[in-house]
Amino acid sequence: MEAILTQFFNVEIMVKALPLVLQGLGITLLICVVVIPLGLVGGLLAALAAVSRNRAVRWSAIALVDLFRAVPPLVLLIFIYAGLPFAGLSLSPFAAVAIGFFLNNSAYFAEIFRAGLLSVHKGQAEAARSTGLTQNQTLIHVVLPQATRNVLPDLMSNVVEVIKLTSLASVVSLGEMLHAAGLVRSLTYNASPLVLAAGIYLAMLWPLVRLISRFERRIAS
Repeated sequence: MEAILTQFFNVEIMVKALPLVLQGLGITLLICVVVIPLGLVGGLLAALAAVSRNRAVRWSAIALVDLFRAVPPLVLLIFIYAGLPFAGLSLSPFAAVAIGFFLNNSAYFAEIFRAGLLSVHKGQAEAARSTGLTQNQTLIHVVLPQATRNVLPDLMSNVVEVIKLTSLASVVSLGEMLHAAGLVRSLTYNASPLVLAAGIYLAMLWPLVRLISRFERRIAS
């Protein structure tokens, strides 16, 4: 028992590791601030294209969404960071992470938004058009608000997945929280910094998970 406490819950090492881990947390939050809005916008645009009446646009959007949902995000990230330089395009770790996560998250957000758009009865749009609203006004003021409300728990669940996904950035040596904890672990030969990082992730994500459950119950009732 003492060996487990020393190896995984060493308070002295956690205290020493805390400044570096918090610095990594700042990078983690910065990734989220960049990637989540980009993913939402990209996902919404892809969803609108996927429900387009133009068959070429619709099937092209569906194919791209399926592609980036099928490719593992780690493989996509490594390809962008380590593969593109062979084609003469070298990106910084942060740019590679932002692009890779944008492509991956947009695909998942697109599928969620598409489900939301399809959940709105066509009669809602027809009624709005009969009042004199244009197609764009109907989409913005009538269809999108209802669609977003219908899939809000799913959108929030995907945001949680994005936050967890940021830990993959450590594979391209971007100094996010897991990477910082891993550096301290390699210096101390102790797993306590990783436990510290896991505790911070839990403190961030557990309230969001409970909030999602609350929304789900409210929508179901």
